[in-house]
Amino acid sequence: MSMIVDILDQRVRKVAEDLKDLLVDRLNLREDAETNIRSAAFVFVVVKTVLDLTDEDVIDCLTDGYDDFGIDAIHIGDVEDGEFTVTIAQAKYNNDLQNAAGDMFPEVEGVLRVLPTVRHLFNWQSNIPANSLLAPKIEEVRSMVRDGLNPQLRVLLCNNGKKWSAAAQTAIDNDAPQLGEFVSWEHVNHDKIFEIQQAQRPVNERITLIGEAVIESFDFCRIMVGRVTVSEIASLFNRHGDRLLERNIRRFLGLQGNRVNQGIAETLNDTDDRPNFYFYNNGITIVCTKFAHSGASQTRDFTVQIDGLQIINGGQTCKTIQDTLSKMGTLPQDIGKASVMVRIYELPDNAENMVRNITYATNSQNPVDLRDLRSNDSKQRSLEAAISQLGFTYHRHRSDDSLRRRTSVSSAKAAEAILAVWRMKPFSAKYHGRDHFDKLYDRIFTDGLTGAQTIIATLIVRITEGKRRRPPADSPACLAYGSFFAAMLMGKYLLEDLGIRQGQLDHRRFSTAKDKLDEKADDYFTRAMTAIDTAVSEHFGGREPSLQELASVFRGGALMGRLLQ
Repeated sequence: MSMIVDILDQRVRKVAEDLKDLLVDRLNLREDAETNIRSAAFVFVVVKTVLDLTDEDVIDCLTDGYDDFGIDAIHIGDVEDGEFTVTIAQAKYNNDLQNAAGDMFPEVEGVLRVLPTVRHLFNWQSNIPANSLLAPKIEEVRSMVRDGLNPQLRVLLCNNGKKWSAAAQTAIDNDAPQLGEFVSWEHVNHDKIFEIQQAQRPVNERITLIGEAVIESFDFCRIMVGRVTVSEIASLFNRHGDRLLERNIRRFLGLQGNRVNQGIAETLNDTDDRPNFYFYNNGITIVCTKFAHSGASQTRDFTVQIDGLQIINGGQTCKTIQDTLSKMGTLPQDIGKASVMVRIYELPDNAENMVRNITYATNSQNPVDLRDLRSNDSKQRSLEAAISQLGFTYHRHRSDDSLRRRTSVSSAKAAEAILAVWRMKPFSAKYHGRDHFDKLYDRIFTDGLTGAQTIIATLIVRITEGKRRRPPADSPACLAYGSFFAAMLMGKYLLEDLGIRQGQLDHRRFSTAKDKLDEKADDYFTRAMTAIDTAVSEHFGGREPSLQELASVFRGGALMGRLLQ
């Protein structure tokens, strides 16, 4: 038995133990169904590790059960430049650890089961009678496609063994022409999970620059700017993998969902255009603790020893280069003509904040999660202090997120809640997550925001999201997409009952507000859903809309005028 297989099993069992109630409730499992709970825990571990989501968001992705059509989890990404990525995961966890590492991901019950779903996922005319967890998500995806957004599909086939067979790969390849280039298939097993999760260790490497380079020192830092061949980049990632990206603020999402990454691959595969690669790319930014180069009098073709190497910008470029060159097999003779600019910054050991600032500045034009870069912002620190005075814990970093304590509030969930409840932008709260710590940051985290407002908003959204995940009897269909709209109305009702404005909700009124919310939560929710259902009925002229139509109307602000009258 592989040691890594054993380590993964320990992690899975710990998740199954800690989150058992949530997994049982979400997937309607029997409490004594240990094997099923463990399988669900494995899906949880995979999705959390690969997509880097909060515990709460991972739970919301799970769809395993009857009529899941091979989709054990599904995640719909934010829209960026008219595109969005859908990630689906199918997992096969082998509890027989002695044999697990040698087993392949199954062909019939695995690959062949998910292929028809992949074919029909984006076809709004196809009937997929999915379960109650999966159906709203599928129709949401389809509504986005019907609204003109371009989908990209990432299929994760996961196990604690080997990749699928050659026959299974042939089945995937045979479907490729009709599926198009917007579908990618990835195998995720114990080795991949361990690679991503392993503790950060410094990378000390030697790379060779080609041509001339610029070297400069100022403000206790050193800088080197030059060119490196794409084959050198691919070799670097073949040796160290994602360890090079541990300080980066995003995980590689493959070629799908990003026209820039597709363009990188196309240029490298084009014999005539390959030498122009340098001019088409913004380059790679490396931070390190120290670098030393060959030859004091040398002016070109440096060999550079880099200690503590981390790539903080250009990570997707590097991974795309690695992926593209690996698919070439034998590299073309002229591959050395393709190069990319590299910036190497030698920073002091105590320059963590500087690293974050550089990362933010070099990535601010890209679709990245900026939450961690904002974590040391004065507003975040002030909120943390204010919330702690009210008996809650505010987590500024993603790594701190946990569902295990009801008194925990993550900055990501707080941003959603504040935007939905107090800023009255429920559609932005749900569908524009990338912007919460970027374009919408100052609108969400205003100077007048209090810890009390943050907690109350978060508690309201927890109520409405809980109702969405486990709908009460006779709930209207619009609850599947309208939970943030309900939260907005519940916040309005609460302030009315308290007889105050939002700006007056501070630590002095927190206990009263929380008690009132506890007392009247169900009443507020019923009232809000009645208002939303009425607004939906008026919007559609009294007819019953489809799930696709509901998803589309809640993704915009079409109902806001009626709801706020």
